[in-house]
Amino acid sequence: MEHITKSSTLKAPAERFAGDVHLNMIEAPTAPARLAAALVRFTPGARTNWHSHANGQTLYVTDGVGLVGTRDGSVVRVHAGQTVKCPAGEEHWHGATDTTFMAHIAMVVGDADGDGTTWLEPVTADQYAHALDTGD
Repeated sequence: MEHITKSSTLKAPAERFAGDVHLNMIEAPTAPARLAAALVRFTPGARTNWHSHANGQTLYVTDGVGLVGTRDGSVVRVHAGQTVKCPAGEEHWHGATDTTFMAHIAMVVGDADGDGTTWLEPVTADQYAHALDTGD
């Protein structure tokens, strides 16, 4: 057993996120395990870039209200206590609404080369505005 009493809060890198995003690693993959998990906190309007995961991603919302969008224009509005599963290879983004904070635990099962995440371009202002209008 390992009891971890403290995890440093890190500012998420600007080349992968828009706005103020902070994260605390919960689990970093250590062979033979491949699970990576982090608590990610988004300020209002903050979001990830478009990205995908080789083995998919599970997001469990712990606080606030957020949005998860996919390339086909689908958007889900998520609240504390809800879970979203993004399938392997699906390009998506996630973040807070424009008026609320949102925090989630992000979980991915990596591949032999790392966490299996492919980072892409930023979500445009128009794409974000569309998500705010259409998120169910």
